[in-house]
Amino acid sequence: MAVAVFALSSCSEYSYEKVSGDPLGTRIYTLDNGLKVYLSVNKEQPRIQTIISVRVGAKHDPAETTGLAHYFEHLMFKGTDKFGTSDYAAEKPLLDQIEALFEQYRVTTDERQRKAIYAQIDELSQQASKLSIPNEYDKLIQSIGGDGCNAWTSYDETSYMSEIPSNQVENWAKIESERFKNAVIRGFHTELETVYEEYNMSLTRDNSKVIEKFLGLMMPNHPYGQHTVLGKQEHLKNPSITNIKNYYKTYDVPNNMAICMAGDFTPDEAIAIIEKYFGKGNNDAIKSLDGFSNDFVNAITDYVNNEWVVPDDFVGRDDALAQFKKKVKDITDARVNKIGTAIHDLGVQLQNAKNLAK
Repeated sequence: MAVAVFALSSCSEYSYEKVSGDPLGTRIYTLDNGLKVYLSVNKEQPRIQTIISVRVGAKHDPAETTGLAHYFEHLMFKGTDKFGTSDYAAEKPLLDQIEALFEQYRVTTDERQRKAIYAQIDELSQQASKLSIPNEYDKLIQSIGGDGCNAWTSYDETSYMSEIPSNQVENWAKIESERFKNAVIRGFHTELETVYEEYNMSLTRDNSKVIEKFLGLMMPNHPYGQHTVLGKQEHLKNPSITNIKNYYKTYDVPNNMAICMAGDFTPDEAIAIIEKYFGKGNNDAIKSLDGFSNDFVNAITDYVNNEWVVPDDFVGRDDALAQFKKKVKDITDARVNKIGTAIHDLGVQLQNAKNLAK
């Protein structure tokens, strides 16, 4: 069913849209730099739930460094050149050396050399840690009465949330705009240990194994089937700060982001603050995400189209098109049957492992 959206004229200098029939009357703004802003007023409590979403996720990970989107989500809490550090001028040369060593480390195969490089990384990281201020972002949000700082990564999006008092919108915007414009990659190898632990924990979750197996079999030619949110083990062991920086510069730009706020605030005041901190000084735009569909059904179609292409002479011929559709159905049915068998076999393996553990 199509959703009707219509533009509204407003006495405010900011025009917005609303979704027809929306009982909450959410205002949808688009700033000049492409940033989307969704404002929904709820006066029940003097609090505001905020979410900043970026339209990028695990499916956009570089093929050689899967898990990057999720890893970067963690690093976004490490601060900028203005907070999270006691002396960025002294810290930056150390961080640059660490980045260069990680690039050397990830292409080195000799184990003795890898250990030697990692020892250098560890030494430099200890020096850099003396100049960093852990958890300063969280402390800043807490200092304005904020709570619930967290984030999540999926295949298609990365989102950051916090809840703040109604009278702290401007302070919140100052903090968030700073980290989305000037994030600094610090504490890299220690945070990697946290991410790696998440990966290890996922190995014990049966549902994660089933989902990974399903996606891999159903969409072998699409990142939904090739990547996982947590990434592959060999990639987590060979991370790239350079790839993460490139990813950040490419995707965390205004016309690929949305700010969502719901709570007790005045929309005209809130959008003016958001425009002040997020609408200026950063007009980089993403031209195109990639050729991947954002839709699960289209992803399956992508897979089918890799195996069956409609010949030109099928166009306008119902009989030929019907034959083509039958072939598509046969392919899909065969793939689904293969998935069912694989998941059944996986279930048997998991049950046998549990029985042995008793």
